[in-house]
Order: sequence, then C-alpha cells, then structure tokens
Amino acid sequence: MIAAQRSDIAWPKISLVTPVFNSVKYIEQTIHSVLAQNYPNLEYFIVDGGSTDGSLDIIRKYESELSGWVTEPDKGMYDALNKGFAHSTGEIMGWISATDKLHTGGLAVVGSVFRELPQVEWITGRPTLFNEQGMTIDVGKIPHWSRYRFLAGANRYIMQEATYWRRGLWEKAGAHMDSSRRNGSDFELWVRFFRHAKLYPVDALVGGYRWHGDALSLVDLDASHRTHDEFIEAELATIPWGKPLRVFRRISTTMQSIRKVRWFWNRLVMNSLYRIPGRDWVPVIKYQDDRWKFWG
Repeated sequence: MIAAQRSDIAWPKISLVTPVFNSVKYIEQTIHSVLAQNYPNLEYFIVDGGSTDGSLDIIRKYESELSGWVTEPDKGMYDALNKGFAHSTGEIMGWISATDKLHTGGLAVVGSVFRELPQVEWITGRPTLFNEQGMTIDVGKIPHWSRYRFLAGANRYIMQEATYWRRGLWEKAGAHMDSSRRNGSDFELWVRFFRHAKLYPVDALVGGYRWHGDALSLVDLDASHRTHDEFIEAELATIPWGKPLRVFRRISTTMQSIRKVRWFWNRLVMNSLYRIPGRDWVPVIKYQDDRWKFWG
C-alpha cells in the first residue's frame, strides 16, 4: 500500500468533449451533469453534427458556460471527438456522450487522482448504469485490467464514460480516434493505450452509461464484438505472445459456439481470466485518510 503525497498541487485542467447528434431527449441532463461539477479547471467543448431535433436550442441555452461549441456535418461521433480534442489544451482528457452523465463529484475524483499520483496515465472508475430517465440503476464491481487478458478476451468492456487519461498518453498513442467507423473506435483507442500504459481501476463513481434502446452499441451487439475482434487480431499480429493468444482465442470461440460446453468454458476459463489475481494486475486506487492510495 503506497500513500499519495501531492495534495498541495493545483487542480489539473480537464478537457472534456461531448459529441452530439439529435439527442434532444438527453443532452440537457448530460450538460447539466458536467456543469454542476463546478470543477475549478474545466475545459468543456460540445461538437454537434448538424442536429435538427432541438438539440441546438439546448446547447445555446448553456453557451456562456461552455469553452466552445460548433455545429456542422461530420462523419460520426469519432470525427466529432477528433474535432473537439484538436481544440483542447487540458492535461487530462475524456469524453461524455450526449446520452450519458457524470456522477456528482466525478471530475473531482479524476482531477485529484491525476494530481496526487503522477505515475498514473490512465484510469477508469466503477462501471455504472443509468436508466432512460437518468436514475442510477446499477453500480458494478471494481474490474481489474491487464493488457494480455484484455487481448485474450477478458474484460472486453472498459466503461468509456468513467475513463480519463493524460494528454501525454493520447499523444503517444497517435493523438486521434479512428473516424472511419461508426462504432467501436473507443475500443481501438484502448488497444493503442495499452501499448504504452497500464489502466488503473479507481474505487469511485465517475460517470455512467445510459441504457436506452437507440444506443449504437446495443443495436447490433454481435457486430460490435466482430469489430472488437478485428482490432484485437490486428494487434496480436504485432506483439510478443500474439501467436499463443490467437490460438487461445480460436479455441475459446469454438468452445463458446457449442451449447453444452459454453457454460463450463466461461465458468472455468473465462471467469478465471477476469477474477484470478496475477502479477499482471495493477493495484486498485482507493481513497482513505484524505488521499488516494494504491491497494493490492
């Protein structure tokens, strides 16, 4: 257990981007969840893709409290994020989609962790879900992260709404998101981040995902998984241990395609990848005695 000793340092600037397209039903809750943080050093951009449903009226309502906003046609969410991040200057970066929300004090968690633990480049909070009305309906367990377990198929879902990183990591990973796809490029960004830094779980609430029927990732979950698999296969072709991991993934795909075997495989093998501690696990960041500490 290592205690942090940097509580006297100023709050780091956080650059936060919200991509929007026809999200009038949710966007005001999203904006309010950001501005209500009252984080002392926030840079908040909204990038709209040419909404026609009333979203722009809501954005204009909060215009004076934003660092900037734009509305123009784009190639989708990832193109919008590239535009927003290109104008940002903060040391810490992240995004919150127009349907999702931050938890109360979420940015204070992010800013204080990065302020007090300079060796940490990339964090994610507890996974949480909101229902369509915006109520918190689920708070998940603290996941553990390992690059090779991630590439093997465990802990596929890194909750983007609770994930933030240092600008230095963004630059090392290429300083862009893949805008050639409409879905899955957050996963591709995580693959690139894992090349350069460990992902630290934080035992705190940062942001959450709103469960609603129009979400791109839920419209065709199998298609999202196929996209993830493409990114992983490309990565495995370039790294040490890539060949045995590819063999493992092929075996896993075969086992999960057999109904009578699937349950045993997931329980005995895949669950072990998720839960059995190993030297590749990074410690959890927890708050105790007025400071953030590494545990485990």
